[in-house]
Amino acid sequence: MSLLTDFLKTIGVSRWPACGSYGRATAGGILVNDIHSQLNATRVGEIVCPGTLEEVRQAIDQARSKGRPICMAGTRHSMGAQQFATDALLLDTSRLNRVLHLDVEKGLVEVEAGICWPDLVRQLLKIQKHRSMQWSIAQKQTGADRLSLGGALAANAHGRGLRMRPLIADVEAFTLMDAEGKRHTCSRLENSELFRLVIGGYGLFGVVTAITLRLVPRKKLQRIVRVLSLDELMPAFEKRIADGFLHGDFQYMTDETSEDFLWKGVFSCYLPAPPDTPIPSHQKQVSEREWHHLVYLGHTNKAEAFQRYADYYLSSSGQVYWSDTHQLGAYLENYHRRLDRKLNASTPATEMITEIYVPRPSLCGFMGKLGTTSVRTMST
Repeated sequence: MSLLTDFLKTIGVSRWPACGSYGRATAGGILVNDIHSQLNATRVGEIVCPGTLEEVRQAIDQARSKGRPICMAGTRHSMGAQQFATDALLLDTSRLNRVLHLDVEKGLVEVEAGICWPDLVRQLLKIQKHRSMQWSIAQKQTGADRLSLGGALAANAHGRGLRMRPLIADVEAFTLMDAEGKRHTCSRLENSELFRLVIGGYGLFGVVTAITLRLVPRKKLQRIVRVLSLDELMPAFEKRIADGFLHGDFQYMTDETSEDFLWKGVFSCYLPAPPDTPIPSHQKQVSEREWHHLVYLGHTNKAEAFQRYADYYLSSSGQVYWSDTHQLGAYLENYHRRLDRKLNASTPATEMITEIYVPRPSLCGFMGKLGTTSVRTMST
């Protein structure tokens, strides 16, 4: 537990802001924004932070009495502005963060929808401290950890599982509170239409207050890393899947001046290891200071940034991790403020994250055209 606690402190869990602290008063309401792109500044009428089901119901009644729409947000990392609505009552779910019940026979855990992934992992470890076989999460979103399970359900998020479907495959049931304050249990057998609509429905159908998640046995995984070209990638993924690897990803070269731009990349996959495989206490990991410098290089010297990233991952090939905590990773909130100061930027900047789905046989052709177009645009 001390390793996990130290890791969580390293990535800033101890500095999480309190409920409702994201926002500033403005004429006629409160201005809120998302955490990453910060391109979705929206004026909401008020922010309510319920800590119980009754307080959720009261907030719904309050909004209805004032003729206000309701929008919901957890940690506000979504970049599409779907968590906000102008002049709405913003229901901040961050206080709905408890583990309600763990069924150790079936591997099911019921949690409140505002809980974030690191808290869930930590609580599962605490509850099962003396059990030889422990349950934990199958997957979570990549890129950041301080994301609520309610938000993950609303987006039907996915992780890096090589054969896993999106989060809907891991959801056994959830509880929904509708616009009249009535509660509905939704599963594949009960209120099945709502079950299908709400998962991936971006909060349009009511307030999800609790989620029952299917867990998997916690196990040890070994990281195996190679540097590949894009034309080698799909056969490599198929081979990893056939060999039983559970998770994996490919991080592209982002230096648009290189002939390997969007073609060469770091291919990391995770294979189940025997239960008695030791996990050394001092394995290689990237410190917060090193992450900040890598982000800086990613904006000033992309060739060096990729080389450092590739060198680190290659040097960590063979290291062993737990299947849950290996999915946690550093995310430096508001990192661009520090970067802008260091670069003496004349205007504040942020980045967007976009997902593009391409049929596997078309990937090489698509990325080749994208890389060529990007280089041509840079040159003109």
